[in-house]
Amino acid sequence: MNFQNLMKQAQKLQEKMAKVQEELASKTVEATAGGGMVTAVVNGKFELVSIRIEKDVVNPDDVEMLQDLIVAAVSEGVRKAQEMASAEMAKVTGGMKLPGMM
Repeated sequence: MNFQNLMKQAQKLQEKMAKVQEELASKTVEATAGGGMVTAVVNGKFELVSIRIEKDVVNPDDVEMLQDLIVAAVSEGVRKAQEMASAEMAKVTGGMKLPGMM
């Protein structure tokens, strides 16, 4: 394989990866905490898209619990989004781990 062919393949791979990253922005995952009392929706760019909080969990005397549930739901959402992004990138790279990629 000559250098020119290698560069062409690298460019094609880079284009495919850019397309996957663009598509990931529109994909979302949901994660819950507290038995569904708090739900976080995170996109494939690891951005929090929305959060839902059930009225029953809102207790002015226990704000700390609500804060913990929110953190737990968002953290799980980010973890799920990372898994989704890694799986999508693996389809493009054939499972090959590339430096600087998910």
